[in-house]
Amino acid sequence: MAKLLAIAYKTAKGGLMNEVLCANVTQLCGVENDIFGRPGKRQVTVLSLQQWQTACQSINADLPWTSRRANLLIDGLIFDASAVGKQLQIGDLLLEITGQTDPCKKMAASHLDLEAALTPEWRGGVTCKVIQGAMIHQGDVVNLLPTTT
Repeated sequence: MAKLLAIAYKTAKGGLMNEVLCANVTQLCGVENDIFGRPGKRQVTVLSLQQWQTACQSINADLPWTSRRANLLIDGLIFDASAVGKQLQIGDLLLEITGQTDPCKKMAASHLDLEAALTPEWRGGVTCKVIQGAMIHQGDVVNLLPTTT
């Protein structure tokens, strides 16, 4: 069973990631207080713990998940191209996976090789838009639902 391990947001572009135990996620704001949560295909970013660990192992580094600057950390799911169009249910929250989160140059601030380590096999996570908002909590059950179309 997949579950939500962690939640984070940033209040300023390039700012520090703020980890929280729970968060309200809405269609208007994404993860509450996140600077990039406005409506669109990239409202919420989700990272797989297993893919994050693979990336870190490939560069022989033990980095906090927030180095990736994603909003949600999920245990028990692996993302790839087949996930696009599917929905992630996290407690009562419903997200639609819209694409891959492309690693960026900011990853070099954590480790010189992190951007390259996140590039293969969707290790950088997925982008999502909010379909149905809800309050989420660490430990919430996560389900990957089939494509609705």
